[in-house]
Amino acid sequence: MQKIDILGVSVRTSNNNGEAARDIPALWNKFMVEGIAEKIPNKVDETIYCLYTDYEKDHTTPYTTILGCAVNTLSTIPDGMVSKTIEVANYQKYTAKGNLNEGIVFNEWVKIWNSDLNRAYSTDFEVYGGKASNMENAEVDIFIALK
Repeated sequence: MQKIDILGVSVRTSNNNGEAARDIPALWNKFMVEGIAEKIPNKVDETIYCLYTDYEKDHTTPYTTILGCAVNTLSTIPDGMVSKTIEVANYQKYTAKGNLNEGIVFNEWVKIWNSDLNRAYSTDFEVYGGKASNMENAEVDIFIALK
């Protein structure tokens, strides 16, 4: 894969005390309700990326979640938006399949957290492409950066 420039909105959160369980759905809600995808300039396509990055240490410490789209240039960054480049790295791919409303992505993350992957804790991301458009029969790819 090649590097991907992402533009979108972000929240700083953690997996402690249910923070992420509140913050990330709230970020998704903002993204959808405010039509953020339509406001992203120089968008490559309609695929939505959800990034987990800027980890303090690992998945038990604070990190940043960015929800956005791939762009062909970061020359224009609207107010309130952030950018992040997904660098070329060694990634382990997982695919969550099923009904998005039944927590399939979260359930896949629980497997990842409980695995013995040698994670880099640089940038991990989910890809919501065409296969994710059917909420009840979706496929979401999750890429975990490895050392």
